[in-house]
Amino acid sequence: MKNKMKTALSIAGSDCSGGAGIQADIKTMTMNSVYAMSAITALTVQNTTGVRAIKETSPDFLKQQIDAVFEDIYPDAVKIGMVASGKLIRVIADRLRYYDAKNVVIDPVMAATSGSALMKNDAVKTLTKELLPLSTLVTPNIPEAQILSGLTIESKDDMVTAAKQIGDNYHCAVLLKGGHSINDANDLLYSNGELTWFEGKRIDNPNTHGTGCTLSSAIASNLAKGFTLAESVQRAKEYISGALAAMLDLGKGSGPMNHAFDLQIDSAGE
Repeated sequence: MKNKMKTALSIAGSDCSGGAGIQADIKTMTMNSVYAMSAITALTVQNTTGVRAIKETSPDFLKQQIDAVFEDIYPDAVKIGMVASGKLIRVIADRLRYYDAKNVVIDPVMAATSGSALMKNDAVKTLTKELLPLSTLVTPNIPEAQILSGLTIESKDDMVTAAKQIGDNYHCAVLLKGGHSINDANDLLYSNGELTWFEGKRIDNPNTHGTGCTLSSAIASNLAKGFTLAESVQRAKEYISGALAAMLDLGKGSGPMNHAFDLQIDSAGE
């Protein structure tokens, strides 16, 4: 008898240092009990101190990767991360429409934790026009939400206004992450006209490389397993809190989380 494990596809950039991008997505999906697949949009040279170089995949090669996945193992959810250019976004949007992709979660990665810009200006316009209307959920942080809404966000009321504007403009649910500049880790979900706050415990851990990738992948994983959007957000926040609370400390800059904090294997070694 076949094992009907749920599946998820990450369409994102590769992080050679393992803390963000495709690598974080695969670790997160695996730890959230779904089978992870990937279509790589770009190779990046980066570590915890910053991004040194980006080499984009060609549009045709990205198309072939997405086709190869959908034609053989149709994903129960799709997470989209770093896509640096408009032409790649158009390919993704075209393929998602063609295959009628389900449970699409977009993390609009516009800058790395280190501050490096990861998205060109033309890509932002294409993202809002082509991709956001196809998404189930978009998960901007405060700076990204300011770009998507055109508003300044300095308070919880501003978060509400911006989330409504993004959701109503692009006809998708919005999870606006409050941890960036407002002094708490509370996130706001705006879906079907309803607002839901998710309280987070702020964990005093400076190592936050890949938190956005990880959260969006965990949400996609839970949507793939059949949880509601609100349940998926709650479960994803619990997972990321555990990964941060494990206090992994690697690298000289903003280090990665321990995605495998709950893995029951003796890692002590000799």
